[in-house]
Amino acid sequence: MSEKSYRSIVKSVSWRTIGTLDTILISYIITGKATLALSIGGVEVFTKMALYYFHERTWNRINFGRIKKADADYQI
Repeated sequence: MSEKSYRSIVKSVSWRTIGTLDTILISYIITGKATLALSIGGVEVFTKMALYYFHERTWNRINFGRIKKADADYQI
């Protein structure tokens, strides 16, 4: 029950898109400056994508909270 590396990459990109839009919106609300908000969002998108990728890959190796599927025991 593991995931391929590319699945983690796609999940990372989709989550960061949502997260970055949120960061830009919050930054704009706080600063009132669109260019500053976009700059903040532009920087954090790359750092947080990398952090999320490694976080996902680490958790993929941990069995905590997983339920192992029992192998079917067929008797003929």
